[in-house]
Amino acid sequence: MFRYLSLMFKNSLRNRRRSALTIVSIGMSLCLLGVLGALYRGLFLAPPTPGQELRLIVHHKVSITQPLPFSYESKIRQVPGVREAMVWQWFGGTYKDARDQKNFFARFCVEPDKFFRVRPEIALPVDQQQSFEHLRTAAIASADLAKRMNWKVGEKIFLTGDIFPVNPELTLVGIFDDPNTSETLFFSQIYLREMLGISNARQDMVGSFQVQVERADQVDSVAKTIDDLFANSTAPTKSESEQAFTLQFVSFLGNVKVFLMSICAAVTFTVLLVSANTMAMSVRERIREVGILKTLGYTPGTILFLILGEAGVLSLLGGAIGLLLAVGLTNVVRNGPSFIQAMKTLTITPDVGGALMLVAFIIGVASAFVPAFNASRTPILESLRNSG
Repeated sequence: MFRYLSLMFKNSLRNRRRSALTIVSIGMSLCLLGVLGALYRGLFLAPPTPGQELRLIVHHKVSITQPLPFSYESKIRQVPGVREAMVWQWFGGTYKDARDQKNFFARFCVEPDKFFRVRPEIALPVDQQQSFEHLRTAAIASADLAKRMNWKVGEKIFLTGDIFPVNPELTLVGIFDDPNTSETLFFSQIYLREMLGISNARQDMVGSFQVQVERADQVDSVAKTIDDLFANSTAPTKSESEQAFTLQFVSFLGNVKVFLMSICAAVTFTVLLVSANTMAMSVRERIREVGILKTLGYTPGTILFLILGEAGVLSLLGGAIGLLLAVGLTNVVRNGPSFIQAMKTLTITPDVGGALMLVAFIIGVASAFVPAFNASRTPILESLRNSG
């Protein structure tokens, strides 16, 4: 059968204009399918990155917008299997003009003396770490954020509070690299508490805690122990992995899984219709040729194989173009601004690329099967009488 490969390739491109349009249509559709597949994998199937596998986020069971008592931290630290725990407080606020989307980035309050033990994967020079730990108004920024905002060490950063009625005046003392953080600014939770003052009830309330577990096999048991510890309190907790916590922000958009799967199904169906239409026209034009092949001794099975192979070649060419386009598009998204980690690591992995090419081949074969089967079973005399 492999001796027919050159014939399949030539026949698939015999009508070059139609073949080119079909290949481009399939390629564009499969590009979208590939990007959606990469996004689905990044959000729901990707394993935790180094550093995430030992980290838990503890927040209010009802909603991440509900605060927890600051006193929970010392109790969490006493749970067996917990190496360290710290406050993880979303500050919000605005920087410069809030109407300009370029000024939006994540802003968190943390405990500097515990920060580098909970997040050991952060790369920051020792002198900058010490400055962050000892300077009251110190702040550190991720390298991608500093690059986008054109910040340098020593930069004065002024934030206007919205969730909290305070306006921090920060000094950038460090710029760090972290595979698990993108476009984020950190500053001291102690500084925030001082600005709120003892008269403010929110001084002793926090949004969530980050917990560093000693071993990966203890993560689930530690999460359960922490939640059981506060199960009967006025502020019950929910402990989950950093990945699962991040997905909560994505869930604000709705059922993302169903959304992505629906689009993938619609794209696949559309590609199938495009390919089926092309193959139906191609086979209809060649009924007489099929009759000639039969008179030369080609069996119906061989003719079926030839036509399906031509459809497979067309679809694989389109799939290859779509794969290349998807790689380029994910690279653009990956280098663009986003605080969702799945976007910053969006890539066409080998399994996604292989699945995309497999889908392309299946679409080609499935779209051509009915016209190819009918043509291969058409009697010789009827085929020869057909004018195409």
